[in-house]
Amino acid sequence: MNGARLPDPADLLTPEAFRLLDAIGRAGSFAGAARELGLVPSALTYRVRQIEDALDVLLFDRSSRQARATPAGVELLAQGARLKQDVDAVVRRVQRVATGWEPSLTIAVDGVIAPAALMELCQDFFALDPPTRLRLRDEVLSGTLAALTSGQADLALGVMLEPANAANLRARPLGHVRFVYAIAPTHPLASVPEPLSDSVLLQHRAVVVADSAPGSATLSFGLLAGQATLTVASLQAKLAAHLRGLGVGFLPEPLARPWLAGGQLVERRLERSTRTATLHYAWPARTQPGQALSWWLERLERPITRRALLQAPANV
Repeated sequence: MNGARLPDPADLLTPEAFRLLDAIGRAGSFAGAARELGLVPSALTYRVRQIEDALDVLLFDRSSRQARATPAGVELLAQGARLKQDVDAVVRRVQRVATGWEPSLTIAVDGVIAPAALMELCQDFFALDPPTRLRLRDEVLSGTLAALTSGQADLALGVMLEPANAANLRARPLGHVRFVYAIAPTHPLASVPEPLSDSVLLQHRAVVVADSAPGSATLSFGLLAGQATLTVASLQAKLAAHLRGLGVGFLPEPLARPWLAGGQLVERRLERSTRTATLHYAWPARTQPGQALSWWLERLERPITRRALLQAPANV
């Protein structure tokens, strides 16, 4: 050893180096690979030995006239092919981003949105082979709009608050959802004469979904002042609590529908008026949305898409 520092393997494992190694693997000999690449065999051998010395492994068995890849060589060739695919994918992504596709798109999704319909939209979107990375954020109540106004989302689905009150946003109606007062048939309120008054409701625990908006400016739905509560993180958890008789409260009718039909929940009439929420989808008021956001907005303009998004979510 003369003290000279060996080259860093990362400096030698260039795309060109992988091309040389791949040619040897396909040709089965250094001579054949050299002819294919238009190189002098000694130059090709020298390059391969440089890589082997840097890795401290033998990549090709040269004990015969053939050049057979060793297990280490097979692994390196496989990784080289994978790296080439990754580089090609990056090239395609960059080229498509240059045509107006966003690098990423984040969608804030309220719990009232039907997951199956949303996943079908995602499937259609990915069928385009877009360069855009898609991220879905689960939000509840005012948190859906807050994700948009804080810059954490590019599109919000199921906004319950009036988006027109927020600056620099555009919004369209998504549809209406009726909320039903649904409880387990074993709950004490199931046998109380209708309509149920607020004074009667106050005697029983309400199941409440926690608003996902940060800070104190949050929204509750159908909760009476002073009522005991069980707070959960999602509508699915709220439904599960209702089914087990852990509390009472309002549920979106599409979510409760199969359970009402099957008798696992019963709807009760209240003295207060029936609750119906108008939902919106909203996005920043940019001059020109990118290709990804434009695709989602175009699909949301279709009545069939809006109806599907407000149908019953998956069962608990």
